[in-house]
Amino acid sequence: MYPGNNSAIYGDKPAYIMAESGEAVSHVQLDEGSNRLAQYFGHLGLLPGDSIALCMENNARFLEVIWAAQRSGLYYTPISPRFGLEEVLYIINDCGAKVFITSANHVDRFDTIGTKCPGILKVLACNSFGNPFTTKELGQLIDSYEDTVAKFPPRPIEGEIEGSDLLYSSGTTGKPKGVRLNRDPQPIGTPDAVVMLLKFMYQATDKSLYLSPAPLYHAAPLRFTMAFTRIGGTVIIMDHFDPVEYLSLIDRYQITHTQVVPTMFVRLLKLDRAIRERFDMSSLICAIHASAPCPKEVKYEMIDWWGPVLYEYYAGTESNGFVACNSKEWLEHPGTVGKSLLGAIHVCNDDGEELGVGQDGTIYFEMDGAGFEYLNDPDKTRSSRSKQGWSTLGDIGHLDQDGYLYLTDRKANMIISGGVNIYPQECENELISHPMVMDCAVFGIPDDEMGEQVKAVVQLVEPSQASPELAEELIEFCRNRLAHYKCPKTLDFTDELPRYPNGKLYKRLLRDPYWQGRSSKII
Repeated sequence: MYPGNNSAIYGDKPAYIMAESGEAVSHVQLDEGSNRLAQYFGHLGLLPGDSIALCMENNARFLEVIWAAQRSGLYYTPISPRFGLEEVLYIINDCGAKVFITSANHVDRFDTIGTKCPGILKVLACNSFGNPFTTKELGQLIDSYEDTVAKFPPRPIEGEIEGSDLLYSSGTTGKPKGVRLNRDPQPIGTPDAVVMLLKFMYQATDKSLYLSPAPLYHAAPLRFTMAFTRIGGTVIIMDHFDPVEYLSLIDRYQITHTQVVPTMFVRLLKLDRAIRERFDMSSLICAIHASAPCPKEVKYEMIDWWGPVLYEYYAGTESNGFVACNSKEWLEHPGTVGKSLLGAIHVCNDDGEELGVGQDGTIYFEMDGAGFEYLNDPDKTRSSRSKQGWSTLGDIGHLDQDGYLYLTDRKANMIISGGVNIYPQECENELISHPMVMDCAVFGIPDDEMGEQVKAVVQLVEPSQASPELAEELIEFCRNRLAHYKCPKTLDFTDELPRYPNGKLYKRLLRDPYWQGRSSKII
């Protein structure tokens, strides 16, 4: 269940197709391309347990890079190309990457990576659809991906072994933290938990056609796409989500499986009914959704439109548990995210004591043999464990009498906008560095399409200077330093933020007025 075996079984059948360009990469091509890059990693002296990082848009090389690392026993860290340079540099250095790979679309931004990251041995850049380059255009600090890997043979390296992703979440200081899964080395081709889910819960086979509309640097799109290539299916990869194009791709390719976030459902439902009815959805066997709970009304409408093919799950990058339900279960328990399939669920109060049915508390998972750590942050790792040794993602919820889980709040400060996790501390750290800002708070407020939007409240050094123009200036200040989706959409001023004498910010007093009249903080 990896490209080496699939090459012999499926040959020229597409492993994946890039939706925008139509470029198809066969199982043979994926095998040979990932072999060449794996040979190059070995040539540089990389060993199992070493790390690489990549930062580029969805393109035809992305999965080739991932599979080269996977079959070399390496950790691989995809980074959002929406991140600013300082964010990318931090992650490269924190994960200890020895190779960094980007694309032609981002060469100008990353031409100094090799000089600013002392652990980097080589920086490669691959061609991008619509934006190719020649080797001469790269200069002295970046090598051509295509020219480099072409020098190496397309045969497997000796001693192939399964690697692992090392994806980044937030740390207690606001800096992203790598989630490293504690797994024993596995022989190449060992099926993982996602493969088991595809085969036994989602009815996936080697004839499945999977549509992936999300960036591959996120955990779910990456892991599910890799799993579909493992089982010999074909993946259609969108460059970015567009609701009409998404529907047209389902119709054109007769897609059997797809995975989305609830905000995509919202955008689909906002299309004119005549446009929606133009496309045939009858091929869908399974439409998986996760990342954020789906609003009840939206899910009712989607089931009415597509039929009972919606499958929801609740899980995290940390892989410490897995909760899921199908459409029938959800209709019987509206609002649930499902029952646990991996890891017993415990709902506890702040003292770590278990709560009863219907009582809200922190959700913990008890799972034998499962473990993770936050890279270089033992304090955050410890804070994710209960006194019993169970682990949590920090979410709040309750169980009903049938064992179905409901989420009633999210991690204390995390914002989920369009299915993307946003950690306010990063933005707060930037705002507080502005010379006119005395104090600040960033939090999520309701947004009917995106779930939440980022809101900032600022206390100025001189409150009399507050103005709409200054609010826009501060928002732009953030956008020059962080990915735009992490920055406030709106910004208000206040004379004084509500802080305890010990310095702790009482954010609930700022946030709660925006959520008045809502029974849950889940949109």
